[in-house]
Amino acid sequence: MRIHIQNQDDDPPYLFTRAQWEAAVARAPGIGAGHVVSFGTTEQDFVTAMADAEALITNNAAIIGLFPVAAPQLELMFIALAGLDGLAPYDWLPPGVILLNNSGAHSDKAGEFAIMAVLMLANRIPRFVTSQRAGLWRKEWGTTLRGRRVTIVGLGGLGGAAAMQCARFGMHVAGVRTTAVPHQHCAEVIATENLDDVLEQTEFLVLACPLTPATHNLLDRRRLALLPRGAGVVNIARGALLDQNALCDLLDADRLGGAVLDVFTHEPIPDGDRLWSTPNLIVSPHTSADDPASYNAASLHIFFDNLRALHEGRPLPNLFDPARGY
Repeated sequence: MRIHIQNQDDDPPYLFTRAQWEAAVARAPGIGAGHVVSFGTTEQDFVTAMADAEALITNNAAIIGLFPVAAPQLELMFIALAGLDGLAPYDWLPPGVILLNNSGAHSDKAGEFAIMAVLMLANRIPRFVTSQRAGLWRKEWGTTLRGRRVTIVGLGGLGGAAAMQCARFGMHVAGVRTTAVPHQHCAEVIATENLDDVLEQTEFLVLACPLTPATHNLLDRRRLALLPRGAGVVNIARGALLDQNALCDLLDADRLGGAVLDVFTHEPIPDGDRLWSTPNLIVSPHTSADDPASYNAASLHIFFDNLRALHEGRPLPNLFDPARGY
């Protein structure tokens, strides 16, 4: 297959290199062999490669700005991102081209970040940070996780890994997804339409689902108010899943115990935004799920898994449905 890799030249930790490609080929005997691959960073590199490329690999959301382009042989596009909401409304996608994401590449890192955040909330770390900033010696008593109730919204690559880690700590894990299909790491699974039913018993809420029209503002002011006093909130998915102002209001009122947010409605967070000063809130700059040391290797492994499935006539594990948004 003729494959082109279009890099984002202003993001050095995530540049696909020929050495990474060759290592991935070696790990994928059979399906990895015999391909003709090119690498590019400029618009001209892209235009030239698309003249005969059958597959495109990129981790650059700005790729949509390079379309339309003459790509008569293009069959497959692999975007090394899990959430492709930034590419909507997908009218740039050439007709008939298969679109894949890299869901699964983030699982290990996201699962570890999620359990770290839950442990931080259980041990009052956001409150300690707020006291430290104010120069206050204020004792707060944490608890162990065993038997505590966590609700994880979304059970894909991110949420499934978070559920596994929480279950390892003996937590009661309630998963939330489109349909209430059981999950191996969840004590119970609730359909998204029944989310209200579980929020009143939720001590820790972890958001890990894709951003779609159906999940936009899913945790609005009304639903956030259903959480019990002292509950903690973690968001490792997309900022627009929740009402940030409502969350800040609840933290200001000491109604919630704390929050750890990795994603935000506007990124970077603007200067002077209340998120910077809201008490008992820890901010991380959209880094929860990515590990530069393993990201590209994991992504290329996923690419070859899907290429193998395509050649064998099996369903593609990472097929992205623009109509659903995931």
